Amino acid sequence: MNPLLLTDGYKVDHRRQYPQNTTLVYSNWTPRKSRIEDIDEVVFFGLQYFLKKYVLEDFRDHFFSRPKEEVTTRYARRINNYLGQNAVGTEHIGALHDLGYIPMVFKALPEGAAVPVRVPMFTMYNTLPEFFWLTNYFETLLSTTVWLPCNSATIAREYRKVLDQYAQETSSQPEFVDWQGHDFSMRGIGALEGAMLSGAGHLLSFSGTDTIPTIDFLEYYYGADSDKELVGGSVAATEHSVMSMGTNEGEFETFKRLITEVYPNGIVSIVSDTWDLWKVLTDYLPALKNEVLAREGKVVIRPDSGDPVKIICGDPEGSTPEERSGVIQLLWDVFGGTVNDKGFKELDMHIGAIYGDSITLDRAKAICEGLKENGFASTNVVLGIGSFTYQYNTRDTFGFAMKATYGEVAGSPREIYKDPVTDDGTKKSARGLIKIELKDGMYTLKDQVSWEEEQQGELKEVFRDGKLLVDLTLGEIRDEVKKGFNKVSLVTG
Repeated sequence: MNPLLLTDGYKVDHRRQYPQNTTLVYSNWTPRKSRIEDIDEVVFFGLQYFLKKYVLEDFRDHFFSRPKEEVTTRYARRINNYLGQNAVGTEHIGALHDLGYIPMVFKALPEGAAVPVRVPMFTMYNTLPEFFWLTNYFETLLSTTVWLPCNSATIAREYRKVLDQYAQETSSQPEFVDWQGHDFSMRGIGALEGAMLSGAGHLLSFSGTDTIPTIDFLEYYYGADSDKELVGGSVAATEHSVMSMGTNEGEFETFKRLITEVYPNGIVSIVSDTWDLWKVLTDYLPALKNEVLAREGKVVIRPDSGDPVKIICGDPEGSTPEERSGVIQLLWDVFGGTVNDKGFKELDMHIGAIYGDSITLDRAKAICEGLKENGFASTNVVLGIGSFTYQYNTRDTFGFAMKATYGEVAGSPREIYKDPVTDDGTKKSARGLIKIELKDGMYTLKDQVSWEEEQQGELKEVFRDGKLLVDLTLGEIRDEVKKGFNKVSLVTG
């Protein structure tokens, strides 16, 4: 599809609505508010993909490389059939085709940076006066592409901070946190592209993922190389169909065959609540204790239903001893382990647990806190982070918007802004040209600056006139994200 048709319908005729002799439109992309408590910084991620995929690849393949007459004819057909006979025209489309590249500048902060709410992450403007209409024409495509990876990268970072803090307090292996947050979200994300973008945001803070396409995504668009670095990984794992096929009566034999025959070595995760989780923990596993301890690797028990906090940590009001104990205590009762230098119990290395159903940030905190109160290290359990976390969000979760703040008409500069009297201040925009400064490790906005000041500061050109100027790698972005792990102290309990 012609990428100029990847837009909201009202965009196509804005070119004629601007004042006559408009020559420049300058806009920015900003998270305007946070609807998640205690999050006041948003991770910037996804612009490089947008530039490579749409501004470079799609325009090359579906616009500039196609015959001009074909492009303009198909554009006219779509718009006329959509709006009726109108005067939108195709001369500007043909002129862009003749030019052969996208005449724009994108200036951005480093991807992976934690950006305070109301501080722009990047700006964009046209470099040739006749293409002033291009800047905000890109708003829809840019927004639908970039808000999701920013959201997921931000939320993953919050999980990472929670898990890091508890690991530092209770565990002898804080490095295990790389694997403690595992992406289970792919099947619940709106589309494949969304799953890859969201999954890539997750992998900025963790190594565990079941979203395989994200690894190729990061290799192609973000310079990763899974031959040379850990991009993302997982372990062998069962699902309910596997366990059910073995029948309820044969469940013990299914566990035994998986542990001793199919996976005699390495890590294997076994879903354990197909019928009776407590029977697995108090009957099957004690009977298989010697086999589990003889393996070179870990057997991971996966509960998959119920209240995850109560299932993992125990429910003091439970009706049975098993319910009151919880998974980790029951595993300790069978397999034991060690008490680390911080005074917390760590399960024997041959056994572990993962919970991946309906995990949220609040539940992750509660699980870690419950384990701590029970004398266990937080790293005794892995949390599967799914679409309940990553899909139950929108562009409005962090109030993302692209707004024009500056323009030029007939050689005259104009500061433009919005400040609706009926709004609570969220939609109030910056004014004029923008400069982002870095003060005490935090990005701050300075607006209404001169062009000379605009050329300074932390926003760097990443794209100009059809050329990508900055090509960040996954490793560089992960390093940027790590800078922010310890910036915000968490209050637990």
